[in-house]
Amino acid sequence: MRARLSLLVLALAQLVIALDHNIVFVALPGIGTGLGFSAHDLQWVVSAYVVTTGGFLLLGGRTADLLGRRRTFVAAALVYAGSSLAGGLSESAGALVAVRAAQGIGGSLLFPATLALINTLYTEGPARNRALAVWGAAGAGGLCFGSLLGGVLVEAFGWRSVFFVNVPMAAALAWAGWRLFPEDGPRTGPRRYDVTGALAGTGGITLLVFSLVRAPETGWANPSALLGAALAVTLLAVFAVVERCARDPLVPVRLFAHRGLLAAMALTALYSATFSSLPYFMTIYFQNVRGYSAFTTGLAFLVPAVVTALGTKAGELAVTRLGLGRVLGGGMALGAGGAAVLGLALTGDGPYALLLPGIVLLGLGQGAAWTGMWIAAASEVAAEDQGVASGMASTTLQVGGAIGLALLVALSSGAGQGPPDESRLTGIRLAVFAVAAALCCGAPLALALRPSRTPAA
Repeated sequence: MRARLSLLVLALAQLVIALDHNIVFVALPGIGTGLGFSAHDLQWVVSAYVVTTGGFLLLGGRTADLLGRRRTFVAAALVYAGSSLAGGLSESAGALVAVRAAQGIGGSLLFPATLALINTLYTEGPARNRALAVWGAAGAGGLCFGSLLGGVLVEAFGWRSVFFVNVPMAAALAWAGWRLFPEDGPRTGPRRYDVTGALAGTGGITLLVFSLVRAPETGWANPSALLGAALAVTLLAVFAVVERCARDPLVPVRLFAHRGLLAAMALTALYSATFSSLPYFMTIYFQNVRGYSAFTTGLAFLVPAVVTALGTKAGELAVTRLGLGRVLGGGMALGAGGAAVLGLALTGDGPYALLLPGIVLLGLGQGAAWTGMWIAAASEVAAEDQGVASGMASTTLQVGGAIGLALLVALSSGAGQGPPDESRLTGIRLAVFAVAAALCCGAPLALALRPSRTPAA
């Protein structure tokens, strides 16, 4: 019973992370009007969260290993609760952007701590696979139900409610985690932090994500974008040198010899650049092309949520029977087919039912790939490295999403020369077809995945 309750808490933590990422989209018009955001600056309500989450994930993963996973989980949930309360009370645009950055730091602690707890509480094999499937289904549901919940809350209570709703949920997670999860055992040896590596790595990744988020707005050749990218590369080079020389590095060098983890990192980047970018374009399609309201758009995402949740369960069952590589490759291939079918079905006035075949194929492939890639990231990694391994894989997830969305937005923006509505639809279809092509390229990589046979410890 305790194991089931622990899994419920871990799944709810993933649900909160996913909800917080998506629930704010529907509230953006109200936030812009209420706090006086300019059209140019409103994107930072979303981007501030993405930038800090991506930049601090490695540090969050290592913190879970050094301070303890239960302590990190509880502290991160409290950061979420406090920053959400501050967000609902914000009276200026700058204050809300700062709050979203604080929420991102909470996410960078909570995500790897949650994943590390799963990978240490549940034995590698069917038990862990089942736990990851439940955790993945909660995340898939949160990503899609966030839009629906946001629409309901904004229409009933205003934009501040999308922040206030997180406060009791996050506080309850902190209490439940402290009561249910096993105490963090004593660590052998001193707790040493690689301060130089942490500053260089966090700064480099944060600048990289910041540059990628800002480049489509300012232009890829803009001096500020080029300077940010150059500084990011410099800091990441410093980080690589420091990690090779540090006595207790932020990222142990031995993990870079773990081929299964490296392959999983590549797949998480591709996954985020493709599957995770599609909701952005589908939201634009539903609201700007088809004229759906915020609430109706949320309803339109219900089918993808349910199908993706089913896909995570199917992926967990299939890994035991077919093997990890085949499940990941099959998920990518299924997603590629679904994206191609969906792209052909996108029209200016067709019925929603016309989209369902592509949505179903995409959701099943997305769910199976999500479960499989986290199984790959945790396989044969020593218990004391699970936090940082989770941080490495989730960092590539964030960075891959930033790169993929930036490229797809640039691609879709340059498509079409006709009337605005027609050009917008052409751009969305082009982005969806590009996702299908990228997933086709990822399927062979997934099929070739062979986790190492010896633990990376």
